Amino acid sequence: MSKFTKYTLLFILFGLLILIRFFENELFYDPYLEFFKNDYLYADSPKVEVFKLAMFTVLRYALNTVISLAILFVFFKDKSIIKFSGFIYLIAFVLLMIGYLYFVLNPKQDTYYIFFNLRRFLIQPIILILLLPAFYYHKLKN
Repeated sequence: MSKFTKYTLLFILFGLLILIRFFENELFYDPYLEFFKNDYLYADSPKVEVFKLAMFTVLRYALNTVISLAILFVFFKDKSIIKFSGFIYLIAFVLLMIGYLYFVLNPKQDTYYIFFNLRRFLIQPIILILLLPAFYYHKLKN
């Protein structure tokens, strides 16, 4: 793959992540988007449709995961990295969704901050931000 093709693909893939974030209000049902923009530590949790919220969160996580795995593949061109990353994303998804659904079903003001940060890992490509430098460093060491 030429450098031009590689950089073009990376530009497009990162652009897709940015577009997901930019159009999050239009694309996904998430009453917590507005809730966490305000003074949420002193407010009551919004009313939510739990199943709909969970499905849109799964959709957003899946989109971010597929794009993130594509970014990792373009960067490293190593199937073992993609397999390992996919495993990390799967384990993270299971653990994060359990916590996420717990906080959605049992909202308490004293746990909003934990919920806020846990939710970020599901709706934003934070795992990619952790994996890219880790794999780059690993590649440099070998």
